[in-house]
Amino acid sequence: MLDVTLIRRHPDRVRDALRKRGVDAGLPAFLALDAEFREAHAAVERLRAERRRVSSEIAAHRRADAGAAAVPQDVAGLLADAARLADRVAEAEAAFALLARRHQDVLDALPNLPDDDVPAGGKEGNEVVRTAGEPPVPGFPAKDHVTLTEELGLVDHRRGVALAGSGNWVYRGAGAALEWALLNHFLDMHRRAGYEFVLPPHQLAWEAGYTAGQFPKFADEVYVTERRADGRPERFLLPTAETALVSLHRGETLDERDLPLKYVSYTPCYRKEAGGYRTAERGTLRGHQFNKVEMVQYVRPEDSAAAQRELLARAEESVAGLGLHHRVVKLAAGDTSPAQAKTYDVEVWLPSLGAYAEVSSVSNARDYQARRGLIRYRPADGGKPRYVHTLNASGLATSRLLPALLEQHQRCDGTVAVPEVLRRWGAPALLRAR
Repeated sequence: MLDVTLIRRHPDRVRDALRKRGVDAGLPAFLALDAEFREAHAAVERLRAERRRVSSEIAAHRRADAGAAAVPQDVAGLLADAARLADRVAEAEAAFALLARRHQDVLDALPNLPDDDVPAGGKEGNEVVRTAGEPPVPGFPAKDHVTLTEELGLVDHRRGVALAGSGNWVYRGAGAALEWALLNHFLDMHRRAGYEFVLPPHQLAWEAGYTAGQFPKFADEVYVTERRADGRPERFLLPTAETALVSLHRGETLDERDLPLKYVSYTPCYRKEAGGYRTAERGTLRGHQFNKVEMVQYVRPEDSAAAQRELLARAEESVAGLGLHHRVVKLAAGDTSPAQAKTYDVEVWLPSLGAYAEVSSVSNARDYQARRGLIRYRPADGGKPRYVHTLNASGLATSRLLPALLEQHQRCDGTVAVPEVLRRWGAPALLRAR
């Protein structure tokens, strides 16, 4: 959520930043609503103060006239005033509640402000920051990842569809071992770097989606297990571990001496998306359920930029350690998730597509998620509590990684060499047709 004080004081700055996303925030209308909202709040407070004053006078008269046989006339008048004020307060509170809901709905819908160095526009504005080497060029007729998974018996697409419908698959044999090895390898890497391992519930409450900035806008894109009376998700399956991890300290005031907090989690991710018949969408590239290792940090605002650099380095190290050609892309404002201020994607090369596929998004939400989740920290010097900054990074998404690993490490005899770092976790040294 954006700081409403920033909108009030610097509406032009907010307007221009959101235009980089292609968003017309309608700030003049919001500022008019905000003025009405503040006046309504002030009116409620004035009426409440008047009611307290009258109540105090009544109490004082009653103490003074404790021995009287009947209620004095001046007290009777005050009691009538109190009754009228109670009605006026109730009416003012009801009117204010409606304005407050409209006011909050507008704030909830506003995306985060992109950082100053984030380019404007959509995907066409994305900037390649660096590339690791040159795309590998095989000296033989290479196979695509779908063909390789089928010939090597790694993924059973047909039975996955039979079990759960399109956009689902089954890892089998060496494929399951390879998937599990990737997950263990990444978790071990990040744990050794000081990240606390967390296994969150896969079913989350509305408040988790709201804190992450995914609700209310994207509430229709998750798998709902229970709905509220108004149709909103009461419980839903997490689309990414980020949704759980950035809500882990919702409503808490942390101690500055405990920051940064670094978490790593493995979960399946459940999303309403699926592929088609094109190679770019087939296989494990897109599906309703996929595995991902996720990192999240809670940091002080002044440590925010350094934390994003560290997360990006960890994501790149994860890819480079598998010997995969990849690149880093800074996303343009319109291609950045609404909750994030800046995002870098780490993309691996898929020779069969002649294109890159994202395997990690490294994002900084600044204080946007913390404001929605009321997550603050108490400065060590005893100052006023401040909002933390939250950051997240995939480390990594294995369903995108497996196709790149197969295609980049395939050999002319149809086998695929498995990176040595995965073998300690049970992956075979060589994948070959059964």
